[in-house]
Amino acid sequence: MDAADTAALAAALTEEQQEIRRTLRDLLTERAGPRENREATATPEGYDTALWARLSGTLGLAGLALPERYGGAGRGPAELALACEEAGRALAPSPLLATAVLAAPLIAALGTPAQRAELLPRIADGSLTCALAVPGGSLALALGLTGDNTAEDWSGGGRAGGIQARAADGGGEGSGAGAGAGAGAGGRAESGVGARSGVGGWRLYGEAAQVLDGHSADLLLVAAHAGGFARSRTLLFLVRTDPATPGLVRTRRTALDPTRPQAAVELRDAEAELLGEEPVDALGALAAAGRTAAVMLAAEAVGAAGAVLDRTIARLGARERFGRPAGPLQAVRGTLADLYVQVEAARSLTYGAAREPGPGPEGGPLALAQALEALRATAGESVRLDDGAGAGAGGGGEHEAQLFFQRAASDELLFGPARRLRARAAERTGLFGEVAA
Repeated sequence: MDAADTAALAAALTEEQQEIRRTLRDLLTERAGPRENREATATPEGYDTALWARLSGTLGLAGLALPERYGGAGRGPAELALACEEAGRALAPSPLLATAVLAAPLIAALGTPAQRAELLPRIADGSLTCALAVPGGSLALALGLTGDNTAEDWSGGGRAGGIQARAADGGGEGSGAGAGAGAGAGGRAESGVGARSGVGGWRLYGEAAQVLDGHSADLLLVAAHAGGFARSRTLLFLVRTDPATPGLVRTRRTALDPTRPQAAVELRDAEAELLGEEPVDALGALAAAGRTAAVMLAAEAVGAAGAVLDRTIARLGARERFGRPAGPLQAVRGTLADLYVQVEAARSLTYGAAREPGPGPEGGPLALAQALEALRATAGESVRLDDGAGAGAGGGGEHEAQLFFQRAASDELLFGPARRLRARAAERTGLFGEVAA
């Protein structure tokens, strides 16, 4: 299976892309096995900081898709998808998704020149980790994956609830914009330092319930409403997470998938800096980031599905050699063949979406829906066959395949479910007309 997978993709990958795949697979095989991952998720950070330093500092993974002028490698979505696929194969816990996939594109798209110059090189070299915090548990909707983020009231709408922003000087929305932007109008602050200290900056009040890597990130990107009910807009703000930050409380939560650590973030008049030159509605940037994130999440799921399918085939082969088949051979082989087709279809959709310039509005969510279903099916079948054969639990007290099933279930809860991803893609393309809406 693994050899066939490599051969099928070889014609479509450049030599450099194949080298990225080989290098990451070798390193993650060595440093991100089931035992190493359990130890990493038990740390306060929730990941192996030494491994992350090597992935980002030595291999340049964190800056793979960032422009070279900010210390990145200047590669495209296809290379980042390859990296995400290998991370998914190993179920390696890391800040890659939260920092490089979700936060970095938003900073690059909306940040002032000073903000980009300060933050992006530190993201690229792995010294700065980030997390995207949106109100409640609305990450999929905020990113436009399961609905129109401009039409649904996912962030409070200026009413009670959500996360609210106000200018720290007590004035209107415009009065805090210049200083909050770092290099904004009037030149009152030449960098983010003035806004960080609260002079002419912003204050945030509210809660975000499911913030990926929110307990350990050095910087939070917070989506909040400003302008009051009549003129309410969703803006993005930077919140530094050093221990001295007043009004910020972060609590790590128990997560279904321990390799996707989550936190609850409470903001009680926390100091914040506006992301950008002036208050610009962030919904379009969030939706664009969501389309790219969907491709990378799909790549992770494809990698995980391929890994669990390889594992299942290897275990069944071993049992057959020892005269202990897991079930009627013809039925088992037919099931595995069906799963292989499902995984390869997801891989094809994923890399098709990654190679589109943009990528397109529907390719990412459709690929993610297919990949999540493929991962759920392969992991579920692996668990079933293990149970049917009386396989013992792994060192962590659970089947290794169950960890992959937990990844599929967790990602569907965070970014899906698959049926809503498909419905949203159909709505955007007008595939079913009024029925989709």
